[in-house]
Amino acid sequence: MKKDKKLKKVLPAFKVNMGGIILDQALPHKNVEMIDPFLLVHHLEHTFDKGTVQANAGVPPHPHRGFAPVSFVFKGGVHHRDSTDKSSVVYAGGTQWMHAGKGIVHSERPAKEVAEAGETWELIQFWVNAPAKYKMTEPEYVGLDKDNTPLSCTADGKVEVGVVAGTFDNLQGPISTLTPIMALRLTFNEEGEVDIPVPENYNGFVYLLDGALTYNGETKLKSKDLAWLDNEGVMIKLKATKNTRAILLAGQPINEPVATYGPFVMNEQSEIMQAMRDYQVGNMGKLDEVFE
Repeated sequence: MKKDKKLKKVLPAFKVNMGGIILDQALPHKNVEMIDPFLLVHHLEHTFDKGTVQANAGVPPHPHRGFAPVSFVFKGGVHHRDSTDKSSVVYAGGTQWMHAGKGIVHSERPAKEVAEAGETWELIQFWVNAPAKYKMTEPEYVGLDKDNTPLSCTADGKVEVGVVAGTFDNLQGPISTLTPIMALRLTFNEEGEVDIPVPENYNGFVYLLDGALTYNGETKLKSKDLAWLDNEGVMIKLKATKNTRAILLAGQPINEPVATYGPFVMNEQSEIMQAMRDYQVGNMGKLDEVFE
């Protein structure tokens, strides 16, 4: 029998104000700077006023370097534009995965019709660090729709698992990652249960958007809890006590020094200073948004 993974700690998300946008932050947390290779987990849910203009909503153009900002879209749609001339809208059930590499400028707006109709926007954004050897590669964006995300269902139909990256139930996630990553979207009906193998050398966690789960039959997890997995053991068992949405992220640790400042993640402080200079002189490109 495969040994169960225990929990290191349960970290309840807390409210933060990001440039006037109020959201739930699960990582970084008090005394937990990162769960290598994962640097940040933000959960945003917002209902727009009817008639909201897309250009006045969401996150305006900003730079990134040295990591992958990723968005799982749960409600509404997210319009991504960037300095490599990519323009992509991904709706509920989809994923936006961007390797920032040596530098890119992008914006994240609600889909035009979502903003104008006053609909709800919900997404989780998480940041995945990149090893030093990949921090200055060419940037790359991938928009993955729900219909192109492999889906596994338990025999009783009570649990659905969307495989975005890595493998589960003999399904391979479409997203190619710079280091081994497992990224799953989990949807439970009440009493649904699933066993998920997670490699012993991976760091990882489960985050609940809502609902409630029991972990390995003993630990109770509630809405907006981040359950940090221990490395020892290879199996986690989740059972829903309510209808629940959650994600599971796990990955091979990079084990390199991390230097951060705002939207830049490098290995040394001198590299952060260079990133700031490069952005200021336009070396990360320029984004001139065009709104229809």
